[in-house]
This record gives sequence, structure tokens and C-alpha cells, in this order.
Amino acid sequence: MSAVVDVPLLRNGAFVRLWAGTAASGLATWAMPFLLGLAVLDHALTAAQLGLLLAVRIVGFVAAVPVGGVLADRYSRRRVVLWSGLMAAGAAPVAALGLRHSLVVAAVAVAVTGVGQGACRPAFQALAAEVVAGPRRQQANAAITLAVRVTTLLAPGLTALLAVVVSIPWLLLGTGGLWLVAALAPKGGAGVRVGAGGRPAVLSEFVDGVREARRHPWFLAGLGALTAVIATGYSATGVALPLISRDRYHSEAVLAAALTAYTLGALGGALLIGRWRPRMQGWSALAGLSLYGLVPLGLLLPVHPAFIVVTYVVAGFGIELFNVPWFTATQREVDPDRLARVSSLDFLLSYGLAPAGLALIAPAINTFGMSTVLAVCAVVCFAAPAAAALVPSSRGFTTSVQTP
Repeated sequence: MSAVVDVPLLRNGAFVRLWAGTAASGLATWAMPFLLGLAVLDHALTAAQLGLLLAVRIVGFVAAVPVGGVLADRYSRRRVVLWSGLMAAGAAPVAALGLRHSLVVAAVAVAVTGVGQGACRPAFQALAAEVVAGPRRQQANAAITLAVRVTTLLAPGLTALLAVVVSIPWLLLGTGGLWLVAALAPKGGAGVRVGAGGRPAVLSEFVDGVREARRHPWFLAGLGALTAVIATGYSATGVALPLISRDRYHSEAVLAAALTAYTLGALGGALLIGRWRPRMQGWSALAGLSLYGLVPLGLLLPVHPAFIVVTYVVAGFGIELFNVPWFTATQREVDPDRLARVSSLDFLLSYGLAPAGLALIAPAINTFGMSTVLAVCAVVCFAAPAAAALVPSSRGFTTSVQTP
């Protein structure tokens, strides 16, 4: 693999194009469920139909992530981004048409969009390592997450305003334009080694990626902690916050303020970690991840709503103190030929399977009560990162010996 030249990010044209493509894909990924939710308010969909469309999107995403990781290691990462983005872009007008005329057509198109979303994620992650030199990767990952967070902060209001004058199908069509940017903007990087002879089956290659992940105990420990936090704390608060906002505080303002506060906290965390290099990077990252435990703890206690908002700010801040070093360490430590497959394992377990946690939380609340579920989730959010920190290589997110 050819060396990557270390130049400032703003002078690295390949990174700027990658940043634009990643930002466009993030906006398009966020927009679809939001627009489908607006379609319910517009009486174009029922709540049950919305649930079906969101479910098939998740199924497409989860199915495509491991395959996308294998393909991104087998072929050019740039090519995988291109075809994944084109697939999602082509599905957008079909989804818009189906929304007006056929739920089946809409479901197929949304599923295809989920496939495009899932396939491009590990390719984008590996491509970042190809176009940005090691010393600047943490700053690059922070810049990418800043774009995602700003989108999350501003897009709901802008989309709602657009929905006043533009119909939902046309807005869905607009997401196709975003996917075209995601597909066409990034530039190829240094490339990966292509072995001679035939290639093994996709499953065998994915298993090879799992073996690579097992060579890094810090990665398995951190992934276990992240998955536990998302499956319990993130899922529980996603269900509990709207209920508590309505029943305890009798206002939707707490819900809106808390979600906005989380994004603002994440922006602050990304800005800090883009320049801060803690000496014990892994432990600092895991400590940031554990801060999410304050959210279910705050929801459990009869506190002033301002306290709830503060816990979300701190949780958002902490999650980026984890995310950016985590992505950077994965890009640094993992064999470049297997990076996309290891990244796909990360996305598959931590984010792709998050709906399983959401599906179990509501029955658990009905069975054991809100307080019990929130208390258990708070304990898990604190305990899982602490347990991960006990793995020796977790201190610096590295399997090699580091000099001070």
C-alpha cells in the first residue's frame, strides 16, 4: 500500500471530498425516517405502515453491513462507496413513487436504501484511513462527526419548514440527490492489496475479519461496552424520555430540549477531542462512554427538568470523547487489508442491532416497571465501560507497547 502524505486537512482534497460525501450520506440516512414520520402526520402513512418501512430499512442495513465490509476489503473502497450510494440514490424516487401508490413498492425501495446505507458505512471508515495520514486521523474523524452532529441539530427544523411548501415524496426524492453526492464526491485513496488467485466466500472473509478483531483485546472489550450502553441505556432512554416528558413534566419541551442538548454536547465533545490527546486515550474514551449512565439515572430521579437537560449535554459530550478515539484507534491498529471488515463488525453489533434493544425495553418496562429498568440500565452503562477498562490493552486502545 502506498504511503499517505501528511498534509493539513483543508489542503487534503481527497479528505475534503470524503468529508462532503460522508456528510451527505449522514444527512440522507437521517432524513428518511424523519420524512417517513412526517408522512404519518400528513396522513400518507399509518403508524403501522411507518413501523413496517422502518423495520425493512433496518433489515436491509444489518444485512448489508457485513457484506459491505467484505467487499470494501476485497475491492476498491471508493468503488463500494460509489455503488452503495448509487443504489440508495436510485431507490429514492422509487420510494417517493411508492409512497403515493404502493406500500409494497415503497417497502422494497426503503429496504434497498437500507442496503446502500449499510454497505457504505465500513467503506467510508476504511477510506478515511486511506486518504488521511495517521497523525491527522483523530482530527479528521472529529471533523466528520462534527458534520454529522451539525446536520442532526439543524436538519429537523429546516426539513419541517421545507415540508410546508414541498410534498414529502419530493423531499424523499431530494435524499436521492444527497446520495448522489455521497457516491460521487469521495476520491480513491491509496488502495488495498489484492491477492492473487480466487477469493474465498463472503462468509469466510467476514470470519477472517472477526479473527482480526480477536487479535485486539481492547477492540473486543470496547465494542462490548459500546454495545451494552446502546442496547440498554440508549434504548431505555429512547423509550422512557418521551413518556417521562409527558407524564412527569407534562410538556414535550423536555423531550425537545434533551435531544437538542445531547447534540450540542456531542458537538462540544467533538471540538475538544479533535485537538486533545489524552495520555491514556483508551481509559479516557471509556470514561466518556460511561457518562451516558447519567441519563437513565437522571430520568429515574424526581429532579428538575433542567437536570435532565444537563445529563444529556454531558452524555453527548462523553459519547464523542469515545467515538473519535475509537474510530482512530481502529484505523491505526487493525490490519489495513481487514479494516473494513472489522469496522463492519463494529457497526453491526453496536448500531445495527440497536433496534433489538428498543424492541425489548418496552416489554421490560411493562413487566418490571420504569424505575427498575432505568436503574438496571444506569448500572450497565457505568459497569460495562469499567469492565472494558480492566483489559490491559484498553488503556491506550493499542496492542503495541507505547512510549510516553
